[in-house]
Amino acid sequence: MEWWVFLSLFFAGLVGLMLIGVPVAIAFMLANMVGAFFMWGGVAGLNQLVLSIESSISTFMLVPIPMFILMGTIMFHAGIAPRMINTLDSWIGFIAGRLAVVTVGAGAVLATLTGVAMGSVAMLGSTLTPEMEKRGYSKSMAMGPVLGSGALAILIPPSTLAIVLASVGGFSIAKTLIAIIVPGVMLAIMYVLYIVIRATLQPEVAPPYEVPVVPMREKLVNTMKYLVPPVLIVVTTIGLIFEGVATPTESAAIGTFLTLILTLCYGRLNLDTLKKGVGSATKLSVMILIILTGSAGFGQLLSFSGATTAITEWATSLPVHPLVLLAMMMLMVMVVGVFLEQTSMVLVTMPIFLPVVHQMGWDPIWFAVIMMVNLEMDTIMPPAGLSLFVMKGVASPDTTMGDIYKAVIPFVLINITLMGLMIAFPDIVLWLPSMMD
Repeated sequence: MEWWVFLSLFFAGLVGLMLIGVPVAIAFMLANMVGAFFMWGGVAGLNQLVLSIESSISTFMLVPIPMFILMGTIMFHAGIAPRMINTLDSWIGFIAGRLAVVTVGAGAVLATLTGVAMGSVAMLGSTLTPEMEKRGYSKSMAMGPVLGSGALAILIPPSTLAIVLASVGGFSIAKTLIAIIVPGVMLAIMYVLYIVIRATLQPEVAPPYEVPVVPMREKLVNTMKYLVPPVLIVVTTIGLIFEGVATPTESAAIGTFLTLILTLCYGRLNLDTLKKGVGSATKLSVMILIILTGSAGFGQLLSFSGATTAITEWATSLPVHPLVLLAMMMLMVMVVGVFLEQTSMVLVTMPIFLPVVHQMGWDPIWFAVIMMVNLEMDTIMPPAGLSLFVMKGVASPDTTMGDIYKAVIPFVLINITLMGLMIAFPDIVLWLPSMMD
């Protein structure tokens, strides 16, 4: 069978399964089974698929995924996030567009705790957006920062998507986790600068109001009690990886243990918190591991059909500048990623992209982080970014999809600007990982 025939039939079957409501991970698994059966000799092919699945997930490298997720879900269900947000709020009452800036800070906080963009948008949209609208904020300023900061969940470590990308790509998980730090911080700063500048130039979109004065002693006590400990846990977890003291797996275990200790100190380590935290972590972990098994089978089928070699040769022989080729790949992610969940998009594209990346001599970690920013943007990209529909569900009844699109466009443009900066200046991504060598 010609490679293009295989690829066409594979994706036709995949799309058909998704249209009838089959989850993406299961749809990939079914498509892989059919492909293995016909291309690898019937039942023997299915046996080979099982072996490839076993080898793809029975590896110590993937242990950080459930551990990091558990670390976040325990903190989230223990109610640590609201206390951190309130503490942040008490420090920035004087800034123009204060509540919108708080939203970005809260998004960064939730990013370290949940790692799920839609969860962050749902929580921030249902709590902070009504408050901003009550204070006279325009719809664009009340919803845009929520959507933008919710997507920070993908870029602020510890990031499950970073681990998935590194696992699928076969490059260093530790360096990938460190590589996303600078882009994630830059994106949050760019969001804040946009909000402050716009609120200063157009006060009507974020009217100033009297802020209750919190005594300095109370702010310092709350900071030491509610902000410093969780931040220290995240910094310690990432710092251990950066210094080479612990592997990502060991660091994730230490972070989870410290999270349980902190939750116990807050008096929130009870059966209900453990039940909700472990339950949420289990569901997310199983979903991601199923997606990884699909990626392994898909990659092997691609290679066997000759598609990997053919696509690589075609892409590298195009009479265009390498940056044009990179832009074409990112455009594909930008368009298709609007309709697929991020980990599913990694599953679809990375087996096709990676041979091209290696052939062009690009650093795979640099490419992966650019792709992560792109995937993060896809969650808020009109017309069908998943977070946009979450916002519609929690926004006031008179909010239209047009209002949401208008609110999110500046934040999409900020993401595109960051991608451009990373392409023009690769050290934004590679500087910190290079210090680990």
